[in-house]
Amino acid sequence: MIRMRPLLRAIGALAGAGLAGLASAHAASPALPPGIAKSGTLRICSAVNLPPMEFMNEATKPSGLDIDLGDAVAKRLGVKTEWINMPFAGLIPALLASHCDIIMSQLFIKPGRLKVIDEIPYMVSHEAVLVKPGAKPVPSLETLSGKKVATVTGTTATVLLDAANKKLHAAGKTPIDIVMFPENTQALQQLQFGQVAAYGVAYETARYYIHKAPGQFAMGGPPYFTIATGIGIRKDETVLNKAISFTLAGMMKDGTYAAIFRKWDLGIDMLKHG
Repeated sequence: MIRMRPLLRAIGALAGAGLAGLASAHAASPALPPGIAKSGTLRICSAVNLPPMEFMNEATKPSGLDIDLGDAVAKRLGVKTEWINMPFAGLIPALLASHCDIIMSQLFIKPGRLKVIDEIPYMVSHEAVLVKPGAKPVPSLETLSGKKVATVTGTTATVLLDAANKKLHAAGKTPIDIVMFPENTQALQQLQFGQVAAYGVAYETARYYIHKAPGQFAMGGPPYFTIATGIGIRKDETVLNKAISFTLAGMMKDGTYAAIFRKWDLGIDMLKHG
């Protein structure tokens, strides 16, 4: 299922509003909120357990595409980053409670989220089903009827699996047994140990684990969902919103943005500009 209209609206907002600074990429750096300017730190909430977007590397330091992008944005704004790690379901509550300044954690842009926060689009994301090698293909989520499927609480995969169950119920078929976990690592282990038949997860993460552990995992099918993804920010943070949008515009124009996506082999997820 591909929702192109919300995707195109979000990308249009990025090019037309938040990234209006493209025309003046060489202008002075944008202003920052007084609190961030004084502290010299941009606090970023993230669920640092979803590679290749964000994860702890062998030195137990945050790594990944979102980490690189967030650090690059902060550097151009003249501040350092403080990455605050927490479960995905706690990201928006933490932002609203001012425990951080922004969210960078592959946060999909959804109408419900936009009622409580704003999001600055910076990429597109995809969803997939991860299975064990040799498992039957998964042409649709409904084909998982009667099977245990892992997912992480609060993610889009959970919403999509719930929607599939509504269709199964209407058709008089056995629902999917959705098993939710607070973090990616636990869900992945359940698939690895054969406790679940599949794992509903972001395509980017599924692809990462297939390459990291050859022979352990496989795609159930091609990506089945596409959605715009953004940097979460409080609605009253208009100054910070403009500063980050301006900075992203410059990075897209000078090639820094593309270089980060190429580093993580995720050119499929880049926004197009121009």
